[in-house]
Amino acid sequence: MLPVIRTLQQGLPGCRLTWIIGKSEYPLVEGLEGVEFIIFDKRAGWRAYADLRRQLRGRRFDALLHMQAALRASLISLLIRAPLRIGFDRERADDAQWLFSNRKITTPPRRHVLDVFLGFAEALGVTTPVMRWDVPIPASAREAMQARLAGPRPLLTINPCTSVRKRNYRNWHASHYAAVADYASRELGYQVVLTGGPADNEKQMAQAIMQAAETTPINLVGQTSIKELLAVLSLSELIIAPDTGPAHMGTAVGTPVIGLYVTSNPLRTGPYNDLDKVVNRYPDALENAFGKGVDEVDWGRRVRDPAAIDLITVDEVTERLHRVTTALRAQA
Repeated sequence: MLPVIRTLQQGLPGCRLTWIIGKSEYPLVEGLEGVEFIIFDKRAGWRAYADLRRQLRGRRFDALLHMQAALRASLISLLIRAPLRIGFDRERADDAQWLFSNRKITTPPRRHVLDVFLGFAEALGVTTPVMRWDVPIPASAREAMQARLAGPRPLLTINPCTSVRKRNYRNWHASHYAAVADYASRELGYQVVLTGGPADNEKQMAQAIMQAAETTPINLVGQTSIKELLAVLSLSELIIAPDTGPAHMGTAVGTPVIGLYVTSNPLRTGPYNDLDKVVNRYPDALENAFGKGVDEVDWGRRVRDPAAIDLITVDEVTERLHRVTTALRAQA
């Protein structure tokens, strides 16, 4: 979303931007200049809508960018007074979102999600994208992580887990991550750092990696705030992650990312600046599951096969890690 913000700020100077954002997502962008944030706590149920209605009472906007195709977001949109209401076209509008807008974006299909979002700026006449993130990282968070990770070796961050969702088969094996961590430490001189959230499955994954590894990664899983995680990623030379938020956070802080993609299409949701570095076994998973190629299925089609992750091998990841590391160090 941030490149859309930057694009609007440059293309419509003086425009005042208000972002209605979830409570759990807000800490990631807290401190972003030039944006008013209104926080929506979905865990409060209907009280959250009542609170938002009070905050918006008497306010009127020139345009609403309805950029989340979800019923909750559509209900929120009903509380926003704006004559121009831009949303997705019927083909891409999940949960009947197209009913809640009066203008549709015209971005061509089969594009990266970020490119689709930029279509909202184009609908306002801003056609020159600004691919800049500049996520605020407090000095205190950066200094705390620098002190914890201080050492002579470059950092390789592995964020091994994705969020817990039904039939979400995107997590690689702990033993495989351990083997990659050992290779990175012994052959490429990295200090490996494990990151992730406080959920039990993420802590268990980290412990399994630590036990399987012959070297000693630094385990920060469940021990960082969102801003401290951003700081860790910004201090790293390279990141390895599946289809998960920290992969995009890496892009946001300018650190190269090796994405591990099997059950989802990296050309749609991969780390935007590092699609050339992705280990992409999505086409093979599609062929195995449906007997079809990428161009023969819906752009957002997921593969719901727990065995699909086995298509990615340790050798494939270490080879990609060696190649990307060599290129990065040659540029330094």
